[in-house]
Amino acid sequence: MDFDKLDKLKGFMPKHEGAALLKWAQEFSLLGPALEIGTFGGKSSLYLACGTSKNNQLVFTIDHHQGSEEHQADEEYFDPTIFDKKLNRVNTIPLMQSNLNKFKESKWIIPIIADSNKIASVWTIPLGLLFIDGSHTEVSAKSDYDNWKSKILKDGALVIHDIYENPNEGGQAPHLIYKQALLEGFSLHEKIDTTVCLIKN
Repeated sequence: MDFDKLDKLKGFMPKHEGAALLKWAQEFSLLGPALEIGTFGGKSSLYLACGTSKNNQLVFTIDHHQGSEEHQADEEYFDPTIFDKKLNRVNTIPLMQSNLNKFKESKWIIPIIADSNKIASVWTIPLGLLFIDGSHTEVSAKSDYDNWKSKILKDGALVIHDIYENPNEGGQAPHLIYKQALLEGFSLHEKIDTTVCLIKN
C-alpha cells in the first residue's frame, strides 16, 4: 500500500487515524470481517482493507452515496466536483470507484449502496469490527449504533470517528453514541485523536 498516495485521496480520514484503522482492522478481523457505515470516497475503506487483508477478511462498506447533510449545496462541506448535474444531487459513487481502482487492496472491499439501517434489518454476518462514520446527526448516529451493535461479535471492536468532547470543535452525535456504548458495557481499547476503538464485552 502506498500510504502517501492514499493520504492524498479526497476524503476526511487523516493519515494518523487511518493508520489506527488499519491496525485495529488487522487485530479484530481475526474474529470476523469489518463493516463500515459511511463510505464517501472509500479512503477509510482502503485503510480497513489493508488491515483485514492480512487475515483474508473482507470489508463491507455501506453508503447511499447521496452525501451527508453537510455535503449538500450551500452547506459547509459542499464540493461541486461530487455534484451530479444530471441527477441534480450529490453522487459520490464515481469518486469511490476512482479511488478504489487505484489500489489492489480494493479487492477486499464490498461496497453496498443502500441505507445502512435497511441493511441492518437483514444482516446476518457476525462482525469482528464495526466502524461508524456515517451521518453525524443525532438521530442517524444513534440509529446506526442501535441497529448494528448486536452484529459485533463478543470481543469485537466498535470504532467511532469524529469524537469531539467540546461542542465548539465539532458535532456531538458521535460523542453521544460513544458515551452510550460505554454505559452499555463496551470498554475503551484505544483512542487516536478523534477516533475511538471500543471492545464489546
